[in-house]
Amino acid sequence: MRILTASQAALLIETTDLDEAVRLNAAWDGVPGVIERVPGARTVLVRFDPRQVTAERLAETLRATASDARDMPPGAEVTIPVRYDGDDLDDVARALNISADQLVGRHLAAGWQVAFTGFAPGFGYLVCDDPLFDVPRRPSPRTRVPAGSVALAGGFTGVYPRESPGGWQLIGRTDAVLWDLQRDPPALLAPGTRVRFVRASARDQVVGASEGPASEGSASEIPGAAPAGRRVAARHADASADGLVVPTASDAGVASAAGRAIEVVRPGLQLLVQDLGRPGYAAQGVSASGAADRTALRDANRAVGNPPGAAAFESVGAVALRFRGEGVAAVTGATGDLSMTDARGDDRVIAHGIPFATRDGDELVLGSPTRGLRYTIAVRGGLAEPAVLGSRSSDTLGGVGPAPLTAGDVVAVGADAIDAVDVFPWERMLPAPGDLVDLDITLGPRDDWFTDEALRVLTAQEWRVTSQSDRVGMRLQGDVSLERARAGELPSEGVVTGAIQVPSDGQPVLFLADHPVTGGYPIIAALTEASLDLAGQLPPGARVRFRMNAERATPPAGSAALTA
Repeated sequence: MRILTASQAALLIETTDLDEAVRLNAAWDGVPGVIERVPGARTVLVRFDPRQVTAERLAETLRATASDARDMPPGAEVTIPVRYDGDDLDDVARALNISADQLVGRHLAAGWQVAFTGFAPGFGYLVCDDPLFDVPRRPSPRTRVPAGSVALAGGFTGVYPRESPGGWQLIGRTDAVLWDLQRDPPALLAPGTRVRFVRASARDQVVGASEGPASEGSASEIPGAAPAGRRVAARHADASADGLVVPTASDAGVASAAGRAIEVVRPGLQLLVQDLGRPGYAAQGVSASGAADRTALRDANRAVGNPPGAAAFESVGAVALRFRGEGVAAVTGATGDLSMTDARGDDRVIAHGIPFATRDGDELVLGSPTRGLRYTIAVRGGLAEPAVLGSRSSDTLGGVGPAPLTAGDVVAVGADAIDAVDVFPWERMLPAPGDLVDLDITLGPRDDWFTDEALRVLTAQEWRVTSQSDRVGMRLQGDVSLERARAGELPSEGVVTGAIQVPSDGQPVLFLADHPVTGGYPIIAALTEASLDLAGQLPPGARVRFRMNAERATPPAGSAALTA
């Protein structure tokens, strides 16, 4: 195995093949200091807590662990109806020197099995024994892939559970619901599940057909596997009920302060509920998500006397909120014009970062930011949205947690305060459009996929933040593209927040809080922990310069990899 640096707090272990990755991932369950593991096609991403274990000590432990040599056990079988009309079907067929009908026939005839899950909730990486389907990804990923798209890339078939960015080749679409929190388990496709694709009919129904073996390795023994023989109701994959139903208020875990709430008057470009996220579910395709600027969230909560991770609003653009009942609030993060108008129409001065009293009928208006990108608005007691997988964060890629807020929505205020308010703000200078910002990076894990000149260009030239940026990732534009030293495709592998992914066009994408948990374009470097929050505040038009961090996560000095 090779052990590569993925970030200051993550290692990427490269294995010989998929089977070894699956075995090692299972063998490393319970290793001290490990936060989560994300298996890939030939890798396992291991995120760890540097306060509990060093990268060097963890690497020694991982190398010394023996793995079980058993193959992946077969699981239940599901049948997925597909309309083979994807945008890339004809191009893929031409590239493979066969007709579109022949491609579809081979896809229908193949026996598929879920090797691992990742990218987004409900996304399974399916493998088969037909070598035909080893097709390259697109040179540059699409910004929007429709929900239910059936796609090919790097020897895998996958089905996009919901609309998202993606670089796979689209050959068809299905109405199957891949992820549903009201279903047990939520994922239709779990590791080990066998999948049979059929041509869609007017019925468009997904049926769990045959049972897995009753002996060791049956579906019931695979964590998260689909129960054999179950039926799954068909509905369109992009419907609002596509498995993202929020649990009842009894699951919230935060007491609601009677009568206190906040009404959304104008949501701006985006208004979300965020806390510190839901780490630990990446192997199921669920990103940690959480506040794009954790410093701003902690500062706002400290100001109003909440725990650091209490849920708050995160907004992009001009926003207006109306308060019901009395309380205390604070605005941090981006800076811009702030004003408060009471129920009688009288205006009050509001200062950035300093807590202020709110009364029934008060309306808070935040102008478009002049510095930074995202406001954080905290209220004393926190927002009492129901928790999903232990967090109130809205994951915009996976669709987990509260939906983006719209005008007329009312959010209850909780009773989560633990301390007195703090009237002394901690000053931060955030960038405006056109400003130059230095971000520290750690090379790896795939810096060896790039030329020496590309590594020089990465830190030597300035990169512009484009308007094609959101909580999933930030597209950067530079005068000189990053040239690869290797041709071909990289098998899908786990990625971290702050990873700098480089598609074939050589223009990098910087992953933010809602990034996919796996990806197939090489990661040249990752931001240091100290640079992540600043990255979440970069507005379009800002300029970025990457600075090399001398500290690497793994020894020996001057090398990204350890070999065993």
